[in-house]
Amino acid sequence: MTKSPCPPVTDADWPDSITDLRNGFAGALNVYRTMAHHPDLLRAWAPLRQHIVKDSRLGPIRSEVVILRAGLRLGSAYEWAHHVSRARTLGMDDTRIAAIRDMPEGEDGLIVRAVDALMDDKRLAPEQEAELAAAIGREAVIDLIATVGFYSVLGYLLQTYDTPIDPAIAAEMEEHPLP
Repeated sequence: MTKSPCPPVTDADWPDSITDLRNGFAGALNVYRTMAHHPDLLRAWAPLRQHIVKDSRLGPIRSEVVILRAGLRLGSAYEWAHHVSRARTLGMDDTRIAAIRDMPEGEDGLIVRAVDALMDDKRLAPEQEAELAAAIGREAVIDLIATVGFYSVLGYLLQTYDTPIDPAIAAEMEEHPLP
């Protein structure tokens, strides 16, 4: 196995220009510690992350459905594991989470099909966008599109640099694997 040219940055090697981000979101996860190799990008990323992760019109549960499907479609074991954990914390049961690997029913299925359309067709068809907008609201549809884009960038970064799943999440997945 080739050693990554961008392993997660340690506290000792953390760039001075983003010291203020280390004790927040950026220092908490390997994905952002990998991104810390480019301090200007990490700083610019912070406000968009705030919106996508915390303030999205999708709300936390719908966001997790989007992120889980995007992570799955990207082949990102890191995103899948981290967001299985997060979905569980939000109260999603393992059956619902596991269904996202296939084609769930109801609103989850509507969202999964939208993620698939973005990945496969690079757009939502007008009828699909209208159905989504009627179900979740147009701002939520736009946030869904932005979330897929945001997590695609993270997935590319994670896979390019073979970023390891954070130890606590890896332990959780080993102790409580998804059926």
